[in-house]
Parts: sequence; structure tokens; C-alpha cells
Amino acid sequence: QLQASGGGLVQPGGSLRLSCAASGSIFSINDMGWYRQATGKQRELVATITRSAITNYADSVKGRFTIFRDNARNTVYLQMNNLKPEDTAVYYCNAGIKGSRLGVNRGYWGQGTQVTVSS
Repeated sequence: QLQASGGGLVQPGGSLRLSCAASGSIFSINDMGWYRQATGKQRELVATITRSAITNYADSVKGRFTIFRDNARNTVYLQMNNLKPEDTAVYYCNAGIKGSRLGVNRGYWGQGTQVTVSS
């Protein structure tokens, strides 16, 4: 339902853009977001965005990461600039999706994409 892509290996100070596309039976997509989980740590929120583009960021990424979405393409993006070694983690996308007009809003997770920041 959610397919994430765009991870990779980048040097400190570099940039990456993650993408996450929703597919399948979709009536509407509400909040979308990115979370990350570093080795040995709990999953944490990185950024979220509402359907009307209201955003929220973790303090650790404010000013460096930007979340945005293309509602026509059912896709959410995370532009990551000035990456630091502590940004190394598996990044997961999340979305609240209604499959039909009378359906309920369900949360879905993408499969995760590895981001490694290292020299």
C-alpha cells in the first residue's frame, strides 16, 4: 500500500530525498509522515503533514528536513539536507488512508528505507 524509496549512503552535510507513494484502493489520504528507527533505539517521529499541508517536525531535524506531499500523486516526500551521522536510521513512511467513502481511516506503514550518513 505504501512504497518508500530514496535511501542510501551519503556523506555528512549531504542531501537525500525520500519518496513514499500510496497505491491500491484509496478514497482519501489524511495525515502522512516519516518516522525513523536507529539500531537499538525506538522508532521516533521525524515529520508529519496534514492533507492541507500543515507540518510538524522533530526538534532534531527542524531547519534541515522538509516534508511535502503531492495529493494528486498520493505521494509524500522528505527532503533531507545537511545530514548528520545521527540521522542514520531506517526511515518509514506512514499514512492514514480511507479505502472508500464510508470506510474508516486506517494507518499504514511503508517497508522502510535505509539512510546511512558516514564519511
